[in-house]
Amino acid sequence: MKLNYYFGSSRRGDFDLESGTIKRSRKSKSSDFYPIRMLKSLGSRVRYYYNVYPVRLFSILLLVGIIIIFVGSSYENRYRMMGSFKRFDRSSDEYPFPKLKNLVMVAGHSVYTSSRCEKVDKEDAWYLEPYQKHPGQAATFVEHIEKGVELAENDDEALLLFSGGETRKNAGPRSEAQSYWTVAEAKGWFGNQETVRQRALTEEHARDSFENLLFSVCRFRELTGLYPENITVVGYDFKEDRFVRLHRSAIKFPATRFFYSGTPSSQTSIEAAMTGETLVKAQFQEDPYGCIGALRRKKLGRDPFHRSIPYPNGCPEIRGLFKYCGVTTYPGALPWT
Repeated sequence: MKLNYYFGSSRRGDFDLESGTIKRSRKSKSSDFYPIRMLKSLGSRVRYYYNVYPVRLFSILLLVGIIIIFVGSSYENRYRMMGSFKRFDRSSDEYPFPKLKNLVMVAGHSVYTSSRCEKVDKEDAWYLEPYQKHPGQAATFVEHIEKGVELAENDDEALLLFSGGETRKNAGPRSEAQSYWTVAEAKGWFGNQETVRQRALTEEHARDSFENLLFSVCRFRELTGLYPENITVVGYDFKEDRFVRLHRSAIKFPATRFFYSGTPSSQTSIEAAMTGETLVKAQFQEDPYGCIGALRRKKLGRDPFHRSIPYPNGCPEIRGLFKYCGVTTYPGALPWT
């Protein structure tokens, strides 16, 4: 006597009651496994579309590939930037200052041209533009340098950067940043040589105030392996609004971690300085990244020796910010946002 025997949903053999064995009606094939049947079906569909609509099939596959690559890279970049504070190894031997986390930046205003260090307070020791030629102007530069050293002295986790490029052709290939460092050295770091000198370096490519800030942030990343947790800018007090409201907003740095330490300009130059500041602020309001119009032309004029700017090689996480040029705030994510 025989009974029909089923494997799954299909009849595969007969059960013999006398012998107690199963006699298969046909041999089971691995291709009967459901996933394999689905793959075979998918393959036949692909072959069909390839034969009937080859161009359309190719376009669909190409589009799917592009979407996969785009989504993957987008998540990877976001992970890199948003996790930058935690992922950078402060103890790494790759960076000379892995334990420093705050930035003190002194924005340069002129180039020191004298070969005699004792003349740092004299106007004829500096290369001054016509609008800068006022009694007491050189002393304000020295005051900025001293203020930066003082702030770094009061913060053991601060890196002091003097920022400014080779902006004056007649001054020769000397940078504003190196000028300020040289003056600090001549002044014996105002009594803080042992504690500040080893944490004081230069950023020697900035051509305007926005680049003073942006380039110094990148330079900080090059030296420490991470981005600054706090930023303090040293400059003239009448430039505070420009840095705090315009430049800080342009790089989207948190206001609660951004500070400005201002010093007064010379009494004889205050009126001309305020007039010039009003104009420059209006220009940055219309062109926050200084990449179009008058600000761009001014920047090019402050690069007489055509120095190649190395950034953002040392800060790849903010490469998009360096490339951005627009009248609205940079839309991308940044490590500190």
